[in-house]
Amino acid sequence: MELEFTGFEKFEGRKKDVFVLLSQKVAPGTLEEFVGQEHLVGKGRPLRVLIERGQLRSSIFFGPPGTGKTALARIIANKVNADFYELNATRLERGQLKETVKNLGKLGKIKGIPPLLFMDEIHRLNKLQQEYLLSFTENGSIILIGSTTHNPFFAVSRALLSRSLIFEFKPLSKEHIVEILKRARKLIKEEKGVDFPDKILVKLAEVSEGDARRALNYMEVLSIIGFERGVKQITQEMLKELLPGRILSLTEDEHYDMISAYIKSIRGSDPDASVYWLVRLLDAGEDPLYILRRLFVHAAEDVGLENPDAVRVIAACKEGFEMVGRPEGDLLLTLATLYLATSPKSNRVLRALGRAREVVAKTGNLEVPLHLRDSHYSGAKKLGRGRGYIYPYGKNKGVKQEYLPDEIKDEKIYGE
Repeated sequence: MELEFTGFEKFEGRKKDVFVLLSQKVAPGTLEEFVGQEHLVGKGRPLRVLIERGQLRSSIFFGPPGTGKTALARIIANKVNADFYELNATRLERGQLKETVKNLGKLGKIKGIPPLLFMDEIHRLNKLQQEYLLSFTENGSIILIGSTTHNPFFAVSRALLSRSLIFEFKPLSKEHIVEILKRARKLIKEEKGVDFPDKILVKLAEVSEGDARRALNYMEVLSIIGFERGVKQITQEMLKELLPGRILSLTEDEHYDMISAYIKSIRGSDPDASVYWLVRLLDAGEDPLYILRRLFVHAAEDVGLENPDAVRVIAACKEGFEMVGRPEGDLLLTLATLYLATSPKSNRVLRALGRAREVVAKTGNLEVPLHLRDSHYSGAKKLGRGRGYIYPYGKNKGVKQEYLPDEIKDEKIYGE
């Protein structure tokens, strides 16, 4: 029986052809080669257990690009000995989905092993298209893995979600990306005779913002440039040519000095200096997400209860930045910076936390007073749990009640 498939890329294993992208050449072929997402595929984690037992059902992989969604789907197909077909929802032609998925279902029945359909950008399918896939996933004629960079609870139909396992992929750490780049370095050296020093790999990992594919693409371009120029080793200058303004040009000391000047300017309520140091950091190639993380801390530490909305504003700016990226996202960084710089300041949160830690360190683990202990279970009253506790609501003049252990009842932890 001859079945026709259109618009699909069938995966035939790891590719080594000269015209294949570097990211495909070094793609992991096994779980042991897969880097990152330990919360999903670490020893004993649910997804790994399902893969190793060959019991994976239709799933949704969601998370940022370049974090291993496609690579893991291919590993799964190989592990369960299933044919792997990849389709991008943005390139579907009219009627193509029904025809090809129907043929895949027939193929699964013929072979006795359902093929694995990897639907990239599944959020781009309309509701009817998504729900058309349901009957094929429910009867087991295909295994569907949908991939999306969007939150599936907003982007994927409820019917499909209810029949799928949901797995979140997280941005890769700098260390993860360096590990992947080291694998690529070996291949490049064999093919082109061009080497990458460790410090260049670290820089590529820093500017790729958790996206391994992006880092590998940068690396591939640099290897081509190096080969054409006849150089044996990629240099910092070549990296700056490729990514002007994106390479962190600061020493470690300069990095910490500049971020210190930035935060201290915000703490000192100087909006002019705050924005100046922000731009200096960005122009030097500082990771914008690192800056936003520091702003979260500052919102709690130096603004605190004087303006509790500060944390929500920074969270909104971070979400917006992740949606639009740079350069437009620099506006959100500036908004967050100026909002904090012009907010009233208070370090009461910091002082309260510090004082509480001092008291705990000095007095140890004091017992919870009986009147504050849990008393919802049968027999609690006989043990004295909750006895004497006064519910504070509905008392016109308030309630005078001790909430600290007797040994420290006179301690003052929070001060105005």
